[in-house]
Amino acid sequence: MDTPYWLQEEIPRRPQPRHDGHVDVAIVGAGVTGCSAALRLAEAGVRVRVHESRRVAEGASGRNGGFALTGGATLYDVARDTYGREEACELWRWTERALERMFVLGGDSLRRTGSYRLATDEEEREQIRREYDALREDGFDAEWLDEVPGPVGGLFLGAVHHPHDATIQPARFVRRLAAHAAEAGADIREHDEVADVDALDADHVVVATDGYGHGLVPELADLIWPARGQMIACEPLDRVLFDRPHYARQGFDYWQQLADGRVLLGGFRDVSIMDELTDVEETTPAIQASLEQFLGELIGRPPQITHRWAGIFGLTQDLLPLAGRVPGLEAPPAEPATPGGETPTPSASVGRGRIWVAAGYSGHGNIPGFACGELVADAILGDVSSPQLELLDPARFSG
Repeated sequence: MDTPYWLQEEIPRRPQPRHDGHVDVAIVGAGVTGCSAALRLAEAGVRVRVHESRRVAEGASGRNGGFALTGGATLYDVARDTYGREEACELWRWTERALERMFVLGGDSLRRTGSYRLATDEEEREQIRREYDALREDGFDAEWLDEVPGPVGGLFLGAVHHPHDATIQPARFVRRLAAHAAEAGADIREHDEVADVDALDADHVVVATDGYGHGLVPELADLIWPARGQMIACEPLDRVLFDRPHYARQGFDYWQQLADGRVLLGGFRDVSIMDELTDVEETTPAIQASLEQFLGELIGRPPQITHRWAGIFGLTQDLLPLAGRVPGLEAPPAEPATPGGETPTPSASVGRGRIWVAAGYSGHGNIPGFACGELVADAILGDVSSPQLELLDPARFSG
């Protein structure tokens, strides 16, 4: 009952490269971000080692709602006003390109279904209509629906259809990423908890734990706040009610029906929102009861629950991820990682300026998490050309 639905699949075998001693890059966390970064770095020929306290994908990457939504955690029109029009547009396009790479790497881990952002009242209808208008102004594909298709259409007052979004089996996808990374030469070590990033013997360290590992890097403690998301899944239904991911109430409610007929529902953090600002990975009676009641409304009868679970994600103040060097750390950074280079002397590789972060996805991490892993890996390799490095720079909160 407490095992996330996504983690029940058989774990595929993968190669087991081993890099003892000094490495070019050490990564903390084998979720979507850590495995994405490991793949990029290993393909470039650098020595990379991944440290995971559990097993691959058993953190947030195996505990989320299985949505692969382009864009960010903020409504697009709000993002334009907050970050700038050009910046918001490029961020959305960046996630679209990342999703295409995910399809190449993930095979049947993803299905292109589109998604519905739903309006539960007149205020939310106006909000998502403004987002739709802004998306269309900037050339993005989106469709406005006055009536929501399906059996629950009467519960909602309109929707935006995002045709390029997808559903993802997140654990399967990340495990495949890990296999690709291992085949390229990455050393992925499970049940290998990191208590002190300064003790890692590497030129560069990437912290890719999202909302987990709070306190591991003190400089990030006030930048990424852990939050809990809870989910349920019911027994397979004998009819299709939902053919794509749905989300409503500012993302507080989200659900989808899988190919086997079962419906997965998550959210309702606002039932007890202060209690959900935690890194304790367990379900609670109040939120589980709310989820179960709403699922009954969605499917038209009391649901038979087969799975209940919780996961932790990282929130940031502006709902943008952090991707770059950890701010507030002294000592000059190490040189870009290069394959076949000489091993630096210890004095050149112990500075805390070598620590990077890719985390803080604010509940929207399947695509941005993958993209931020690549982004930080490229920066470590010396490619700092992406405009996302400036937008997502953790130093934006400094001073």
